[in-house]
Amino acid sequence: MSTVAESLPTELPSASVRVPMQVVAYTGAPPRSDTRALAVEAPVNLVYGSVPHAVMMATPADLEDFAYGFSLTEGIVESASEIRSTRVEVGDDGLRLHVELAPGRLREHLARKRAISGRTGCGVCGIEDLAQLPHAQLRNAPAVRVTLPAIAAALSNLDASQVLGAETRAVHAAAWARLDGSVAVAREDVGRHNALDKLIGALMRSGTNVDQGFLVITSRCSFEMVEKAARLGAAVIVAISAPTSLALERARANGLTLCAIARADTVTVFTGAERLLVP
Repeated sequence: MSTVAESLPTELPSASVRVPMQVVAYTGAPPRSDTRALAVEAPVNLVYGSVPHAVMMATPADLEDFAYGFSLTEGIVESASEIRSTRVEVGDDGLRLHVELAPGRLREHLARKRAISGRTGCGVCGIEDLAQLPHAQLRNAPAVRVTLPAIAAALSNLDASQVLGAETRAVHAAAWARLDGSVAVAREDVGRHNALDKLIGALMRSGTNVDQGFLVITSRCSFEMVEKAARLGAAVIVAISAPTSLALERARANGLTLCAIARADTVTVFTGAERLLVP
């Protein structure tokens, strides 16, 4: 007799799918038939100790990284060593991402568990009180110094790391750049929070010293992105778009350097300019 697990699909969905479409010109020219790659968005149910915790809409790639990063930024774990294993179960209704925690950590998590149901990487969906808003603190105050040429190089180098973005034009990216501006790790997702969580998970799993580089994100910098950076221990975050007022407030409170509206020729420094080496 086959088990339920055996009867479920076992192959993960692709991160993109190609679909037929028509390009219609306003000028009245005949429509042009073609195909286009779309980013796949799938429900991912994070499950801890057989207990469902959250449903996030995410791109089904780098899910092990996602499990680690999400667990850290949600405050479920404090380090990679508290996660024993992860596995993905593919079902007809979506994906279940099982995360096995160390026994003591699992007990603590279940004691304060909150169920959330998010949209695409929603950062605060499901909380019941304002006091539950995330409020991380930078774990240390790294003395990292970043040069402006390194920021410019990272922005340029990031393009080559956005494989899914180049294919679909529909996903966000988060990257960790070395102090020379080279991109060491990048992750992509339809949700900007998910992309950063995946990056954080990858850095956790590899044991990367985040003091020796900085974060670059292709999205706007909301307060959740700052909170995630602080929980990771990163001191410098560079965003393509502008920050929100609360993101700036949290960056100041956490002692982060927040650079945004980053372009090839200029970058706007909102706080923490002392970490930048300006000629």
